[in-house]
Amino acid sequence: MEELKKLEQVQSMLEYMESRGIVNSSTDSDHHSNRFLANLLLFMIHPSGTLNMEKKCCLVSELVPKLSGAFLEEACLWLNQDGLMNQENSAYDGGLHFHAGCQQNLVENALQLSCDLVEDCSLSQSNNYNVAMVELDSMEQANSTLDDFCRSYFMFHGLDINRAQSIFKYLPVLSFTESFIYQLDRINEKLLQAPTDRTSVLGGKNEKATQTLVSCFPNDPFRPLVTLLEYRGLLTGRIREEFSHGAEYWDLERKLCYALTNNEEIHVEDVMKAIHLKSFDYRVLNLLLYQLRGEKVEELHMEFLSVSEFLVEVSDDLHNFGSWYDYEDDVLDNSFNILRMFVKIYGASTAPAMLAKCIGDAEDKYDSLLKSLDPQLSQMYQQRCEEATKEGGKVSGHPFGTWRMPTVIVDEELYRSKFKPH
Repeated sequence: MEELKKLEQVQSMLEYMESRGIVNSSTDSDHHSNRFLANLLLFMIHPSGTLNMEKKCCLVSELVPKLSGAFLEEACLWLNQDGLMNQENSAYDGGLHFHAGCQQNLVENALQLSCDLVEDCSLSQSNNYNVAMVELDSMEQANSTLDDFCRSYFMFHGLDINRAQSIFKYLPVLSFTESFIYQLDRINEKLLQAPTDRTSVLGGKNEKATQTLVSCFPNDPFRPLVTLLEYRGLLTGRIREEFSHGAEYWDLERKLCYALTNNEEIHVEDVMKAIHLKSFDYRVLNLLLYQLRGEKVEELHMEFLSVSEFLVEVSDDLHNFGSWYDYEDDVLDNSFNILRMFVKIYGASTAPAMLAKCIGDAEDKYDSLLKSLDPQLSQMYQQRCEEATKEGGKVSGHPFGTWRMPTVIVDEELYRSKFKPH
């Protein structure tokens, strides 16, 4: 009888809402939406201590802008973990009921959205989505990139890295921008790790989970930062283009890494495009520095640095620290790595030779452009490369160290099962 009475209340509220033109019931999807709204209104009018209707409306008005899909998913998971909800009992007495299948959805959600991912997404999917924000942790993690940028790129602007004034004059904008980008990249990294973690749990049926995870990543991730830079008068068409390149790189990275873990075909054109797009944050910072200084972009410098960035990215993918290679870490984390991709495309025996050819072609272009630079600038940059190479633990001999290929991992899934912590 109690359930029948509640159904009657819902139906009565639906009729009231339709009579006021608040809802219509033209489609099945409208039906589900309307029932949800009817339950919400029933909850609102249910007595709650000394709160009057006006106070309730104010409270809801303050709360709604702070809600997001990710927040509600986390709340649902939180309630389940504390044993506060089940399939049979209502979470609220005033007409708001969780669907009977919520328990099953919670299991899927636990696999789809880890708590740390939800926390990361909160900065891009909150009521403050139009406001660019960064976490202290992101600023700390972005520091190494900023340090390298200042020491490697300031010389192209005639700035002395040893003068504090040169750094601190431009640091706030550069630091905020890189931290914001790092924050988004951290979300993307967690999305990349998810498929390999989920496959063993879901038996390979991870399409829905993948879609849910990807939906956590904003469609226009750089919009808050673009808005801020535009307000400051720092945004240019080229900077906007580099932001689009960043979003494109993350899309490509997910596409390629998902294809790799699902044994699907990948194309070398996508791989080469991704590795060239990967350093978009350095180009953003460099273009911003031109804007901050009120100077015209030096195209020769941009072209030279783009080739250098490509070689640095490849070097990082192959770099070894002690007995452990970044390549091996990237296999464990399912991260983009050019050698991983070449092994998939060309096979384990041919991939190193094909990658070596790409490196050789880039080095020829690098050497040619290096000769076009001002001799003093050329010498300073080469010294910086050698300095960075030694700091990274690589053997000197070339500005990017001696090229050494890691041992190719033929069966990545087997490798992960042996070395990835469970």
